[in-house]
Amino acid sequence: MKVGVLSDIHSNEVALDAVLSDASDVDALVCAGDVVGYNPWPAECVKVVRDREIASVMGNHDRAVASGTSFRFNSMAQAGVEHARERLSDEHLAWLADLPDERREFDDRVKIVHGHPNDPDHYTTPDEFAPDLLGDEDVLVMGHTHVQHHEVYDEGVVMNPGSVGQPRDRDPRAAYAVLDLDALTVEERRVEYDIETVQRAIDEVGLPAKVGARLSEGR
Repeated sequence: MKVGVLSDIHSNEVALDAVLSDASDVDALVCAGDVVGYNPWPAECVKVVRDREIASVMGNHDRAVASGTSFRFNSMAQAGVEHARERLSDEHLAWLADLPDERREFDDRVKIVHGHPNDPDHYTTPDEFAPDLLGDEDVLVMGHTHVQHHEVYDEGVVMNPGSVGQPRDRDPRAAYAVLDLDALTVEERRVEYDIETVQRAIDEVGLPAKVGARLSEGR
């Protein structure tokens, strides 16, 4: 079974569409949080994730938008939260609020969190990947850092698919991964998308210009 693993979509509908088109060969999809934030299309991205019934957890931007609070946010992040709250319906906000911090899928073989198994807001960087992050699951999926990486241990797989909507590993292409649950292997994928269209939309809706500029640099 092949599972498409997404994370940190961050309201980037153009990147999400490109990733979903590229992931046409997978049997299921999961998301490690932050459907919203930063970019222009929060409602559109929530609709896609809901309509496709993509199993998702709550990211810190999802929580901030749903609750009306912030998470040590800089001005760019805060602007994205405010934009999302303006654009999302009450139904969408309720959906975000109901997302769990953790979920298990595929007969509990895959555990999905946003930041860290013990702290949803901790940025678990690749140098922190270790087999002791795993519990009784075969695969631990994390997001939050926007950095694509995975490790395969005797105990199982620890992975971060990278960010669909705002990569930060110096590669501007949208990131996701394909997990083969039978072989317990991970294929990291990158997808080109129309960044200029996103940058124009960022300018049109009045989000900070730096949000768009960083997309070109993957940071």
